[in-house]
Amino acid sequence: MLFDKFQDMANFQAELAERDVKPFGAVTEQILSATEGIVEGRKVILAGTNNYLGLSYDPRCIRAAQDAAERWGTGTTGSRLANGSFAEHEALEQEIADFYGVENAIVFSTGYAATMGMCATLAGPGDTILLDADSHASIYAGVTLSGADIIRFKHNNPEDLAKRLRRLGDNTGRALIIAEGIYSMYGDIAPLREIAEVKREFGGYLFLDEAHSMGTLGATGRGAAQEAGVEDDVDFFAGTFSKSLGAIGGFCVSRHAEMEAIRFCIRSYIFTASSSPSVIASTRESLRIIQAEPELREKLWENAHRLYDGLKQLGLPVSPAASPVVALEMEDRSATIDCWKALLEAGVYVNLVVPPASPSNNYLLRNSVSAAHSTAQIDSIIAAYASLIDAGLAKPTLAA
Repeated sequence: MLFDKFQDMANFQAELAERDVKPFGAVTEQILSATEGIVEGRKVILAGTNNYLGLSYDPRCIRAAQDAAERWGTGTTGSRLANGSFAEHEALEQEIADFYGVENAIVFSTGYAATMGMCATLAGPGDTILLDADSHASIYAGVTLSGADIIRFKHNNPEDLAKRLRRLGDNTGRALIIAEGIYSMYGDIAPLREIAEVKREFGGYLFLDEAHSMGTLGATGRGAAQEAGVEDDVDFFAGTFSKSLGAIGGFCVSRHAEMEAIRFCIRSYIFTASSSPSVIASTRESLRIIQAEPELREKLWENAHRLYDGLKQLGLPVSPAASPVVALEMEDRSATIDCWKALLEAGVYVNLVVPPASPSNNYLLRNSVSAAHSTAQIDSIIAAYASLIDAGLAKPTLAA
């Protein structure tokens, strides 16, 4: 039967309904601030939003969006190639290119469309794509559509990448290497210095998804490549507006002049309506704020270290290192669901991640930290996790 392949998911949904828990698609009835809201009828601290700098609720960004809607209307009603290229779209492309110090930029309607579209287009039949095994779903979707030969290298393992590039011999000129700055599930940062060294030795082009690292890393917030000092080794930077910039959309920038020709070959760009003027306006304001207020990044990392250290001191199985994403990995699905529900009841909303979304066969309680979180809110999140231990729902597995 056509629907047989969905039976496991249907069974899982039935289990969640029976347990009166809604970790996927939980409804937010009201936003109170960048860090608080009413979710499923409860006032909670928002610790699963990717709102890293708190800019989704910044009054300057809100005002910019309101002004743009008044001036330009609520939507473009067309793709960039039809009737959807407004002056504001071009202005944002110029500003984000300037931000990265390159000449060429493309703005997409979503971050998914940006990474999927670029990965589907840059390489094709006869080319080879080498991607980190833990790459985001949008990257996998894109490379599958590309028609290129696909080779996965071990997660964050430059030696494995080098081994696989070596096997390509003289064909590395047609190779696209794909990595991410910060990986979205565990929050681990790519070893970009070593990856750049491998690329310099063997050749190829490097595509870097900075979705979770743009705005959070680097002296001016350009991301993990800037933090590692290897920006000159990256051929294409992609990212999203839905994390640090607090909106929705995506981008790709490059020093390669061919980007303008590539633009007209990307299906997710050609056949998707362009972003609404209000989204573009708030994104432009957020980009300005990121450059003008580095103290936001400082506060973000202060909060990230405080949460990570607090959970680690409880002995909980946290992700490898402190970052804006702090995840707890658990082996038992039922126990993880119970913990998610208990956290919500304690006034903390986090993300529940299950396979295949998680990089392993385990389950994650994924926390994302914001510069807008107060110290008291971070401590409340830690206290909520401590209550899981007190209730016997979670067991310390690390030396506290």
